[in-house]
Amino acid sequence: MSARTTPLFKLAKELGVPNKELMAFLKERNLPAKRAIDTLTVGQVTIILEKYRGATVGATAPGTAAALAAPPATPPPAPAAAPVTPPARSPVPAVGAVTPPPTEPAPPPAPARTDTQPPPPTPQPSAPPPPAPAPYVPVRRGYVYRGPVTLSDLARAMDLRASDIIKNLLAEKQMVTLNQRLGEDIVKLIGERFDFPVTNPAAPAASTATRAASGGTTNLKPRAPVVTIMGHVDHGKTSLLDAIRETNVAAGEAGGITQHLSAFRVGLAGKGDVVFLDTPGHEAFTALRARGAKVTDIVVLVVAADDGVMPQTIEAIDHAKAAGVPIVVAINKMDKPGANPARVKQELASRDLAPEEWGGKTIMIEVSALKKTGLDKLLEMLLLEAELLELKADPTGPAQGTVLEGRMHKSRGPIANLLVERGTLKVGDIVTAGGAYGRVRMMLSDKGANLTEAGPAVPVELLGLSQVPEAGAHLMVMVDERSAREATERHLSRLKEERLTRRHITLQDVSAGVAAGEAKELRIILKADVQGSLEALASALARLANDQVKLAVIHQGVGPISLSDVALAAASNAVIFGFHIGAEPQAEEHARQEEVEIRLYSIIYEAVDEVRKAMEGLLAPRVEEVALGRAEVRATFRTPKGTVAGCFITTGKAVRGDKIRVLRGGKVVHETNLTSLRRFKDDVKEVAAGYECGIFVESFDLFAVGDLLEFYTQTLVQEKLRI
Repeated sequence: MSARTTPLFKLAKELGVPNKELMAFLKERNLPAKRAIDTLTVGQVTIILEKYRGATVGATAPGTAAALAAPPATPPPAPAAAPVTPPARSPVPAVGAVTPPPTEPAPPPAPARTDTQPPPPTPQPSAPPPPAPAPYVPVRRGYVYRGPVTLSDLARAMDLRASDIIKNLLAEKQMVTLNQRLGEDIVKLIGERFDFPVTNPAAPAASTATRAASGGTTNLKPRAPVVTIMGHVDHGKTSLLDAIRETNVAAGEAGGITQHLSAFRVGLAGKGDVVFLDTPGHEAFTALRARGAKVTDIVVLVVAADDGVMPQTIEAIDHAKAAGVPIVVAINKMDKPGANPARVKQELASRDLAPEEWGGKTIMIEVSALKKTGLDKLLEMLLLEAELLELKADPTGPAQGTVLEGRMHKSRGPIANLLVERGTLKVGDIVTAGGAYGRVRMMLSDKGANLTEAGPAVPVELLGLSQVPEAGAHLMVMVDERSAREATERHLSRLKEERLTRRHITLQDVSAGVAAGEAKELRIILKADVQGSLEALASALARLANDQVKLAVIHQGVGPISLSDVALAAASNAVIFGFHIGAEPQAEEHARQEEVEIRLYSIIYEAVDEVRKAMEGLLAPRVEEVALGRAEVRATFRTPKGTVAGCFITTGKAVRGDKIRVLRGGKVVHETNLTSLRRFKDDVKEVAAGYECGIFVESFDLFAVGDLLEFYTQTLVQEKLRI
């Protein structure tokens, strides 16, 4: 047993001593404990242990504190239920035992045994001391966050007063009410302020249902890069991918156009593998990013050498830039007679994609999907780019991944096309993916082969889920089916709550849409009827950019507002501006669902004026002082409440409730609010110049004749853009 703080009754139980005996012992030493449940200090515990070390229920009979005050034996005693005859060489004979006379000189006789005094413990050198009991550790309280909760319910759960929580949040500039539903961030803030741990079992990082932690960094190994193919229609995206993997996917697709999101893994002999995502345009790429799934490492932008940069090419560039993904350009159709790669490079350079041979940073490879030329160089450049990105993953432990797409098969049931990102997924694993869960019954590779396991950067087709998962859902291996079902229910509940609270940035509340700590930035998407109007609007908005607020036009184009524009705005938290155009019906419906704001204008200066106001809304207002008047103290009067200054208003006026500044010798002595203003015996609201008055201030009682008083008020003035 070690010296430590513990309740008295627990220590008495461990030593086998009555509670009253310990309390009497402490009282004799002027260290009283009033109750048995009182917590003893370290010093009290140390004194008790020094006194009763080695005492047990059997060896220590109930008695008085005085009887137990004798110092303990030097060697550690062993517990004994009855007196034991000591060995012949023992220097201390056992009291009360019948033994032959000692052969050696006996030590001084021990005190006579009484009914209230236990026998001295018999030394047992060979017996080990009793093991120390486990220390008493109080259970720390905590709160489990399972969704938005009202302030009153949270205060009840944390055993706190709601008024105390409100006061603390006010200090953090957070205004809440009793019936307001609080999110996870606010609940965790309250927990930190009151030392109350808050946990969220729904968070993947805190899930106790996973078989093991799969996000470690001890077994990181290089993985294959994940590449997305993007570009304009009929520029050869799928044909290029067919040439790389030597299959003919386009032949089996309706009209020769890619209809589904697919993932394929190809290898370069002796150099590594590359995973390709073939998407229908860039909608799927943006949809995944809008759901928080950032699976793409590199974007390959396919541009036809005979066609050049087209509208969807520009959209693909803007989508890739908004996602912060490096771009590698594949100039396709070099076998055609009208191929002009120099023109393509020049057009791309005007879009901030300057080729390396021109001193830029963008890798551009000339290829031909039909002749299968330049493909090896393209793969080498992709592997080189991946090497610079230092892509690694941990193949050990349970798998985690992202659902690329889901569909329902009439005979196989729900099917998920997914990409494993870390760990190893095995047949028989119990998984959860968004609103779906189940056991992995079968896995197929991109070639259709059966797989028993799949490691990082391996695309698979998974069968066995309870329903079709949504694209971008996070897949995780669980310990059992019950845990998977509970995780799915929490996910669906969280999605429902997010739909109720989700709100994208608008021009009215643009300042509230900027996250704390991030740069002040307004993102917009511009669409116009003709190129001339688009350039004029973009030029007018560009002049609003300054060092106070950043204006980012993440995409601009000609034509009606499309579904792709809304998807990009939702993923990037942007506002869409349309000039002399409308929105497609599907785009309008999707904008309502995602709460993306669309603004339509027919006059340029109206659009520019609204953007200026929105940008000014991001600026913090400044406090401006407005002078009201001045006065001179000509007399002072003592009253039971304090000193009253008899003043003469020299300029302006004095207004009750406004600010007052006391100056003496040109220095500011005090600043406060004007509490009381009187004319003779009447309370007045204000006194104009040329009149006398009496001024009383509760927080200041040191007026002196000759002091100068300045009256002023403070207002908040919205900052203007410095253009």
